[in-house]
Amino acid sequence: MGHPMQPQQPPPILVSTMNDVPGYRVVQVFGEVFGLTVRSRNAFSDIGASFKGMFGGEQVGYTKLLSDSRWEAINRMRAEAAQRGANAVIAMRFESGEVVPGSTEIAAYGTAVFIVPEQQQPPQQ
Repeated sequence: MGHPMQPQQPPPILVSTMNDVPGYRVVQVFGEVFGLTVRSRNAFSDIGASFKGMFGGEQVGYTKLLSDSRWEAINRMRAEAAQRGANAVIAMRFESGEVVPGSTEIAAYGTAVFIVPEQQQPPQQ
């Protein structure tokens, strides 16, 4: 475990939006895994974003917030997959929605699996 103030390194889990991984085969399915985060927007950034929205242009603060939230959700999903013994998550998707006004939930979910190269034999149990 790292220092409490240092971000945790995500486990080495392959994440794919595809239903399979070319050159690999699924030898074990662990089921659905997910990671989620809920973020609230800062009132001051809301004011700045509303001015930016009126005059056009990218709302950089929101873009960064959503990007950071997606990575946090993916890394939490990876951690859950690793805890179950998986080495990959396939069919990964995002879902988002407003929990309460001003707070957005971002969820990453998919199927945790163990994959091996097509020519390799599955691990003996």
